[in-house]
Amino acid sequence: MSIFGFMSGLFTSDMAIDLGTANTLVYVKGRGVILSEPSVVAYHVKDGVKKVLAVGEDAKLMLGRTPGSIEAIRPMREGVIADFDTAEEMIKHFIRKVHKRSTFSKPKIIVCVPHGATPVEKRAIRQSVLSAGARKAGLIAEPIAAAIGAGMPITDPTGNMVVDIGGGTTEVAVLSLGDIVYARSVRVGGDRMDEAIISYLRRQQNLLIGEATAERIKTSIGTARMPDDGRGQSMQIRGRDLLNGVPKEIEISQAQIAEALAEPVQQICEAVMTALEATPPDLAADIVDRGVMLTGGGALLGDLDLTLREQTGLAVSIADESLNCVALGTGKALEFEKQLRHAIDYDS
Repeated sequence: MSIFGFMSGLFTSDMAIDLGTANTLVYVKGRGVILSEPSVVAYHVKDGVKKVLAVGEDAKLMLGRTPGSIEAIRPMREGVIADFDTAEEMIKHFIRKVHKRSTFSKPKIIVCVPHGATPVEKRAIRQSVLSAGARKAGLIAEPIAAAIGAGMPITDPTGNMVVDIGGGTTEVAVLSLGDIVYARSVRVGGDRMDEAIISYLRRQQNLLIGEATAERIKTSIGTARMPDDGRGQSMQIRGRDLLNGVPKEIEISQAQIAEALAEPVQQICEAVMTALEATPPDLAADIVDRGVMLTGGGALLGDLDLTLREQTGLAVSIADESLNCVALGTGKALEFEKQLRHAIDYDS
């Protein structure tokens, strides 16, 4: 290690980034999670030249409402980078936002990647973090980060099962001794739920709604099982009537949303069942004892834990800060790097 490298190491605050499909969170060593913004970048296009207009919250408000000269892009799809340059701009922006002085220091950054990411996708994430100004980029598997963030004792020789439901992917993993015994990544998450709501309303009500509205429906009255009274709460939504093309407002109930979300919820349940089938018997015994931990934004869907409990017969609990779990876990991996050395991958 050169003297300059050592000196710059003194001045930096190393970071952990949870590059999510829906939100990006940044954890700074010693300070905790200090930034959580939507993974959206808005460009202003003039004569074929793109200029970044807004990133994060401001850009999210523009999604689906942009004029021809502005485009709002979500650079992450299904947990991996879909638009390389945009992703790089976004990471740069977030690093700058966290690091007030960016002249001297180059931070070390750990990023989490879905377990199912291919080597090419991993390299894309690493390259964009390095070119955004990192001194060193490490990758950690998302299920491990989620389990650490949820406070599970993953370094013990007992089986722990974690289900991380993000915006683009659902990761189901069985962990023991600080590493993955079995993991499976299904590309179903919050985005797929939004799409299911959109297509359901289009089929049943002849109403066309945008992604922002679908997300609002999901967060306010979304539920994974039929309400007991067969109707549940209801809310007013506005969209475009497909029959005569004018905007209109209708009322939808929780029962309808439960019906719309039945398929993505079922896929998540199936992934959990498949993971349980593939678990070695002794670890399966531990899982019966400890239950399953749900993390990620998708875990906040109403009654999802009950649905899983009915299907698997296991105790299902939701992590305390389920939205921040992965970022907190990646941050802890940064703080306790020595113990978790095997889980962080610095070269590939």
